Amino acid sequence: MPDAKAPPSLTGRFVAPRHVAVIMDGNGRWAASRGLPRSEGHRRGVEALRRTVRSAGELGIRFLTIFSFSSENWLRPPAEVRELMGLLRRFIRNDLAELHHNDVRVRIIGERDGLDPEIRHLLEEAEALTGGNGGLTLVGGRQEIARAAQRIAEEVARGQRSPDEVTAELIAGYLDAPDLPDPDLVIRTSGEQRLSNFLLWQAAYSEFVFLPIYWPDFDGAALEQAIAEYRRRERRFGGLIARTGS
Repeated sequence: MPDAKAPPSLTGRFVAPRHVAVIMDGNGRWAASRGLPRSEGHRRGVEALRRTVRSAGELGIRFLTIFSFSSENWLRPPAEVRELMGLLRRFIRNDLAELHHNDVRVRIIGERDGLDPEIRHLLEEAEALTGGNGGLTLVGGRQEIARAAQRIAEEVARGQRSPDEVTAELIAGYLDAPDLPDPDLVIRTSGEQRLSNFLLWQAAYSEFVFLPIYWPDFDGAALEQAIAEYRRRERRFGGLIARTGS
């Protein structure tokens, strides 16, 4: 892929979508294109995440969900998995105080069983410290539909509910964070155009914007560009009445 740069910052202010989800893709390819180790790409990706959290808060986005680590990522080389876990550990340790100071609430959705106990403790600490904050909510998540189905199946097996009661609304209520609104906008970097098991249920009526830049190059201007594209869309949610992105 060409060494594409994030576009210059857009002029003018606009109403941002309430919930933006981001698939942070391209760290390794960013590094490879520069003859650098993949670990450097991941390190620069953390810097891009810091910029994005800051910009999202400034733009008035209420919820920012990031695709942090999927179950498939465990199949990567062990050294790379250790590097990713180390970056997560350092991000929480180094950035938690600033996130809390900026009124950011941190929430983690998804399984934690495979994580190092120290990292699980740090995640719990981040959620506890920022739980009362009322600004931007930063969410990290993994696969969840199967877990929701298992919970409902267990209740049916115990006779606590009948199969006829299983509806889309019921399933949504058993997801890892049922109180979060569905994302209005899903952004993916690197030019890839797929969800990769990210928010499959919640993104049913989301708008998608795919940017041809690698994640380490993502910044506030790129976020504004994606939101501007979202604002040009007509959203029907399965109906006939079109609504512009808002």
